[in-house]
Amino acid sequence: MKYAGIAAGVAALGVLVACVQATTMPEAADGRRLYVENCAQCHGSAGQGDGPWAKEMTPTPPALTQLMEGGTFPRARVLSTIDGYHRAQIPGQQMPEFGALLTGETVPLDTGDGVMTPTPRPLAALLSYLESIQEG
Repeated sequence: MKYAGIAAGVAALGVLVACVQATTMPEAADGRRLYVENCAQCHGSAGQGDGPWAKEMTPTPPALTQLMEGGTFPRARVLSTIDGYHRAQIPGQQMPEFGALLTGETVPLDTGDGVMTPTPRPLAALLSYLESIQEG
């Protein structure tokens, strides 16, 4: 009986830890793999806009290391650009919409307005990586 109570407590703790981990913001390293798979062909391995496909593109892909606006990383705009909403109906925009690829469990994310918005974990991971490579 005593061991059953301990086992139940350990199991409950495991469930609690799993829930807490699922709601934390992913680290930049989590997003790097997604960046390499989905972005590096155009934006380059270091995010400088010099990927192997870039020279064939008009307009050329922007440097993703220069996204800061007034010292602040524009999370909402970057997320919107990745999922395609920000570029809707803008002529000459060749970037594919990646929002459909970056789905899954959600994490709470403040996009800059102070409101925690449920955001697919892979999309939040990519955002975290892009924020980490800013140069200024």
